[in-house]
Amino acid sequence: MRPSPVFDYDFEQFFPQQDEDLSFYTEYTKKFGSDNDYLLSAFAADSGFWSEEQVLERFFQLSDELQELQGVDSVISVFSIQVPRIGVFGISTRPLISRDLEKGVNLQGDLEAYQGTLISEKGDSFLMLIRNKPSLSKEAGDQLYAQILAVFERFEVEPIAVAGKIQTQGDFVSLMQQEFGLFLTLSIALIILLLVLIFRKFWIVICSVTVILMGMLFAFGVMVLMGQKLALMSVMQPTIFLIVGLSACIHLFTHLIHFLTLENEFQLAIKNTFKELIIPIWLTFLTTALGFLSLYFTTVPALKNFGLSTGIGVLLMFFAIYLFLPGLLSLLGAKRKIPTSSGKFFASLRPVVSLVLQKRKAILLVFFLITAGSLFLGSQLKINGFLLDNLPSDHPIQADFQFFDQNYRGSNPLEIYLSVKDSSQSLLDYELLAQVEKVETYLEKQLGPLTILSPNSLVKTLNQAQNQGDEKAYAFPSQGQYERLKRILSRLPESDKKQVLGRDNKEGRISARTADLGSYRMGKIRKEFEHFVRQEIDEELLEVRWTGTSFLIDKGHESVTQQMARGLGLAFLLVGAIAGYLFRSWRISVILLLPNVVPLIWMLGLMYFLGVEFKLTTAILFTVAFGIAVDDSIHFMSRLKMELAKGKTLIYAIKRTLLETGKAIIWTSLVLILGFSMLIFSQFGVTFYTGLLISSALFFALLADLILLPVLLLPMKTLIQQKQKKRSEARQN
Repeated sequence: MRPSPVFDYDFEQFFPQQDEDLSFYTEYTKKFGSDNDYLLSAFAADSGFWSEEQVLERFFQLSDELQELQGVDSVISVFSIQVPRIGVFGISTRPLISRDLEKGVNLQGDLEAYQGTLISEKGDSFLMLIRNKPSLSKEAGDQLYAQILAVFERFEVEPIAVAGKIQTQGDFVSLMQQEFGLFLTLSIALIILLLVLIFRKFWIVICSVTVILMGMLFAFGVMVLMGQKLALMSVMQPTIFLIVGLSACIHLFTHLIHFLTLENEFQLAIKNTFKELIIPIWLTFLTTALGFLSLYFTTVPALKNFGLSTGIGVLLMFFAIYLFLPGLLSLLGAKRKIPTSSGKFFASLRPVVSLVLQKRKAILLVFFLITAGSLFLGSQLKINGFLLDNLPSDHPIQADFQFFDQNYRGSNPLEIYLSVKDSSQSLLDYELLAQVEKVETYLEKQLGPLTILSPNSLVKTLNQAQNQGDEKAYAFPSQGQYERLKRILSRLPESDKKQVLGRDNKEGRISARTADLGSYRMGKIRKEFEHFVRQEIDEELLEVRWTGTSFLIDKGHESVTQQMARGLGLAFLLVGAIAGYLFRSWRISVILLLPNVVPLIWMLGLMYFLGVEFKLTTAILFTVAFGIAVDDSIHFMSRLKMELAKGKTLIYAIKRTLLETGKAIIWTSLVLILGFSMLIFSQFGVTFYTGLLISSALFFALLADLILLPVLLLPMKTLIQQKQKKRSEARQN
């Protein structure tokens, strides 16, 4: 089968892997199913709705047809509710809304008892909860959602809000496809525009665009061959590949023009350019790739896949440029008029040289104060992520989820695992049920009213049945009431118990829905819950453990410090090792790292001022920003090394480096800043923050490379002169 690109969105890719809680949840789903296999649909219901017989019959038929769909497990609404009763002949039920051929359709119970659960808090809409079969694939989920919408359309009903996994993942993929095409088009337009503005030569534009597009095709081709799907973070990959490639082309063409001013032979100038720059260009691509590849060593699959595919793609871009650009230049540029560099631009950098040489202490003081302030402000940032915070707050998906949060006690699943500690007991024993009731009462105290499904909900339903279906009797029974229910409880069929109890009634669950309160607030609630369990629940009777998809996603956000430290630590180590090997000095290696740590700290301060919180998708940007920002430092140091090799003094070498390599550094930095700035037009939070924060970090890095780095190098004058003397003596011998 021919491989082809596939877009996919699966929020479970943000679960931290190799995690004991994930392993536990995997086993949990085998017993009770996934907690997120449902679709919430709300329909308007004004005061006269419940008396319109034809309308009620339409929804009965709608519910029946939905139940017949292949991927649907069950449909729960006021139209499916059976109110239980216990009489002399045992337990019986009657429908909340009757449906009789002779009497027609009419309401038989009190709808107010279901407000907040199946009826909205205001009573102006009702909920239809469609449980789908567990573990549907993305394709099966899309198909089922399309079938559900087709049923709605056939019955001429339109939900006022829809929320659920099968809907969200489809909408995410559609938006991803739109943005992928948008940023691919914008990136190509940007590189053409910048090449025209910088070099003003058609043949340079053609050569650059051709090799950059070839590199991008190589990158995505390898991703497809590897079986990598285009996921949420893939939206920004076209921009990354194209802009990184353009940055290298600008460096190469700037140096080519420089060599052409020294000699007239075009082919020799090409040879000298690519020979002299192969090491610094390779190192810039390598460090950028390492910034992404370091994400592979995190524990979150979405980050691992993004880091691996982007890192490999960046390296493939290097090979495309070095394999094809020299040939294209020889073919298209040999007989063309060569652009010349502007002397005025170089003159504009002379104030920078003067500033570096004359205001060293002031520069160090300013950088220190801003860095210390940013570090303090960054320490105030909270770790806080939401299930849908990759989407803007005004997106329709967000609005639908908020509707259910406000009217139906939440859209996010909440799961608590229950297990008896004494194998001779059962979760249906009164002593255990009383412990579970404590847990449920505490949860409602912390989170507000909840619609809970648990072993206790079975008992409460039977208690209601014992009282002729009185809604007020849906409550935890007294010891005496329980004894009267015990005989019926022991005879309940497995089909009634399977949603909340495991085999032998030794394991169970508390299942509910809550609003998305964010990982920070939920983290505090869970810690307080753990304290409550330790203090109030008898550990000799009952094991209580929080689990579920929302818990795992929140845990992924809470691990950002570990993920960021792991990625940055690896990136620092690799870049430091490369710099140390290149310049044969650990001191130079440390000095090269410092100007690239400063922009990351400044980015912390910027996040504080912008109100951006730590989460998985913002924490990883520090590693990525470091990998890209260090490129200009490497170009600066590589040129400085060349100047020193010619026997020049350190001060003169720094001056020539600033004046001659400064142009390429500024241009490439501006290109990268403009390229990443385009991403702020994305509707996805991860893409928006990538554009905003990385473009800011690159601007900070430009200031650090042109101002701070030379100041840090000046005290190395004695050491560098000693190394020059040793090399000179070695050549003479």
